[in-house]
Amino acid sequence: MWWFQQGLSFLPVALVVWSAASFVFSYITAIVLHHVDPLVPYISDTGTIPPERCLFGIMLNISAFLGMATMYVRYKQVYALNPEKSKIIKLNKIGLTLGLMSCFGLCIIANFQKCILYYIHVVGACLTFGVGAIYMMVQTVLSYLMQPEVHSKDIFWIRLTMLLWCCSSIVSMFVSSVVLYSGLYGTNLVQKLHWDPQENGYTAHIISTVSEWSLAFSFLSFFLTYIRDFQKISLRAVVSLHGQTLYNTQQSFVTEEQTLLTAGSI
Repeated sequence: MWWFQQGLSFLPVALVVWSAASFVFSYITAIVLHHVDPLVPYISDTGTIPPERCLFGIMLNISAFLGMATMYVRYKQVYALNPEKSKIIKLNKIGLTLGLMSCFGLCIIANFQKCILYYIHVVGACLTFGVGAIYMMVQTVLSYLMQPEVHSKDIFWIRLTMLLWCCSSIVSMFVSSVVLYSGLYGTNLVQKLHWDPQENGYTAHIISTVSEWSLAFSFLSFFLTYIRDFQKISLRAVVSLHGQTLYNTQQSFVTEEQTLLTAGSI
């Protein structure tokens, strides 16, 4: 059995690989068609003009679905490992809520382009990466609370490193973006897809775009830490039969042995 066939480890792998591919493929398409500059454009700029916009949108929507599935499995795993620890259970529920909000933000990014509906796109980015960073923090705290009984201290330090990487990227991007869009370097820079290295504001632009790419990959890298955990978990779907027909007639209830029709690994 290959390592990605063990348990549900394929979920975080699929999330990271597919999401990274959505960034890379849209970037390559935008570069080939000369829609953006080759040197580190904004990720959102590579998904602004058709046909890369279509590719960017559909791939990120799938990433959002994979993200929800991964976060839900993580929630179920933490709950199963700590059924009687109220503090961990509460944090775990908060983490799931934050994670689903982050995935919803990713859908907004995918479907509301930066150059068309800028403020809605920014809301999506704040949900994805801002709320996503809080989700990472909650999971890091959970990792701290569960060590060393459930897992080693190493995984806590790895997740803490990913969290710090993500937070530093957020700060760098925020500061450089505020400087860039402050009005000192012109107006309507949101619509600008091509930059000349000699232009004023080019340095702030590059810092901002590099920070955005760093933020995206720090966020994705965090889910790579789930692979080993997910190798040790599987979920089962159980169908309960409450009647022998599907009509609105008097139900004939079956025995408990007949109720469990199927239970297969997802």
